[in-house]
Amino acid sequence: MSTFIALPAFNDNYIWLLVDEQRQQVAAVDPGDAKPVIAWLGRHPEYSLSHVLVTHHHPDHVGGINALKAGTECKVWGPAAETIPGRDRALNDGDRVTLFGHTLEVIGVPGHTLGHIAFFCDNTGDPWLLSGDTLFAGGCGRLFEGTAEQMHQSLSRLAALPDNTRIYCAHEYTQSNLRFARAVEPDNTDIKIRLEVVDDLRAAGRMTLPTDLALEKRTNPFLRSACDAVTQAASQQTGAAVAPGVETFAAIRAWKDRF
Repeated sequence: MSTFIALPAFNDNYIWLLVDEQRQQVAAVDPGDAKPVIAWLGRHPEYSLSHVLVTHHHPDHVGGINALKAGTECKVWGPAAETIPGRDRALNDGDRVTLFGHTLEVIGVPGHTLGHIAFFCDNTGDPWLLSGDTLFAGGCGRLFEGTAEQMHQSLSRLAALPDNTRIYCAHEYTQSNLRFARAVEPDNTDIKIRLEVVDDLRAAGRMTLPTDLALEKRTNPFLRSACDAVTQAASQQTGAAVAPGVETFAAIRAWKDRF
């Protein structure tokens, strides 16, 4: 049996640990800092770090890899199209890898970075996604390297996954994302209720993740660029009519950047 544990890092990052209790092994996802992982392993000496999974090359996702690799025998799997320190296996869109008995599908999701990948698992009856900085709870990543068209296509691919997919993203951005979502769709009751719940969680110092795809489809404006209300809001922001889909996505992404 495998479970996820969130290790907070920096100001708002999460390093996810996939913990296999039977094998007494763990895999760390996007360890930008080695210290939280080393500290967890120190508290649980019966476990060993076997793998590091990497979604993209930004320092807050790869900064701890060299230290972890130096202190363990872990294997590093990451995107083939990016420079990943210590990488043992280069992964491309469509690849499949096996980890702790799970089959993980590699999905290419350019936009935030050009070589960004996500890891999807659907062989347990309880699907989950490691989305890195592509799909957030209530939002999506900034377009640092890719285009709006690329990110829209990447998010569309993720939106086609099963609705009950649990989403493990890499940052605690939910509250600010939902405040923006409320500005885009002030009449969306699902957003209003979700933001109230998230406000309470954050006031109590609690995390808001993971999320799930069904909830994101109801409340995340970046998955709702074909909805009339979102297109209308985007048109009002730009001062000209925009088409549903990529044009709406590009308009609300630019809006979020200055929100």
